[in-house]
Amino acid sequence: MEANTVVTALAALAQDSRLAIFRALVQAGPAGLAAGRIAEATGIPPSSLSFHLKELTHANLAHARQDGRFVIYTAQFDTMNALLGFLTDNCCGGNPCSPVSAPVCSPEKESS
Repeated sequence: MEANTVVTALAALAQDSRLAIFRALVQAGPAGLAAGRIAEATGIPPSSLSFHLKELTHANLAHARQDGRFVIYTAQFDTMNALLGFLTDNCCGGNPCSPVSAPVCSPEKESS
């Protein structure tokens, strides 16, 4: 994935409404959601929703298809996975990324 594509995708997700829309589409899976269902799930008014969906589509994070009189939007999982791959490529130089934590101490039980 090229850096300019990554920047476009991250910029699209760096807004509360678009992030909520994208998460709803990811939850819906490959079947996607009609625009009205997205509005219901996110509480975003239809007038604003179309703008945000256009931005996600432009960033190749969402795809629109006509299904009868409905427009169904789906998450572009290939783009999402490529973005995650780009962000985690060469993570921590091959070393474990999570800090090693000390064992959690539990209070000793009192004997009765």
